[in-house]
Amino acid sequence: MELDRRLLLAHCTVHALSVVAGLLVVVPMALNGSAFKGRCALFSTGYWRTETQAEMTGDVAHLVVRQWGPPAACQFSTFVGIFTVLYGAAQGWRCLFYLHGRHDDTLFSSFLTVLLSVCVLFLSGGASVILSLGLVSWCDTVTDDNTRPFSCAESQSFPLYLDVDTSSFYMELNLAQVSLWCVTALWLTQSILAFLRLYHSHSQHISRPCRPREKEMLLGHSPSDSRSPSPPQSASSSILLV
Repeated sequence: MELDRRLLLAHCTVHALSVVAGLLVVVPMALNGSAFKGRCALFSTGYWRTETQAEMTGDVAHLVVRQWGPPAACQFSTFVGIFTVLYGAAQGWRCLFYLHGRHDDTLFSSFLTVLLSVCVLFLSGGASVILSLGLVSWCDTVTDDNTRPFSCAESQSFPLYLDVDTSSFYMELNLAQVSLWCVTALWLTQSILAFLRLYHSHSQHISRPCRPREKEMLLGHSPSDSRSPSPPQSASSSILLV
């Protein structure tokens, strides 16, 4: 298998994995947004308050959300996941088409692929950091800075007495967080593979005009020999002919 086919096959595999990882970001974020009624749990602030209710014996502690997180924090992560799915599906199809047709991108198209991959790599890395920090902030709010008798993962099994469904928030956000970091790693891999394909295309573009000349040199003559005129006959030959 030639180098370009190996690179194409590797790039196609990475695109297929990025589609799966992107879906594992989009689906949990969509489920969490539906359970929280369109509110974003990332970077939300609040406190615990204890109240005495007449119908219940003893005091009841419940979480009070002072301010929900900015919607852009959740939307940005979802956007990166959606773009990864669409781009991975389109580029995966192109790689399969190139494998079947036994050709590759042009030099300019390869350069644009490298540029786009690097840009989205930084976007996905930023979205991963935002999602991780936002989840830590929400967990600190839920566990009251780790003073509650339960962890953040266990808090989804305890009643928080909010007007949203919190029965699976940690599983959804944690899955989206891990998947988004995988998306970032895959974009890094795509950037490296795209650069290798660009370098390979550039090398072939440089060496292509030299191949016929090298072939003729290996055969023992240069291209100028075949185009040079035949040497003139000597004067003695002319006299004999006369």
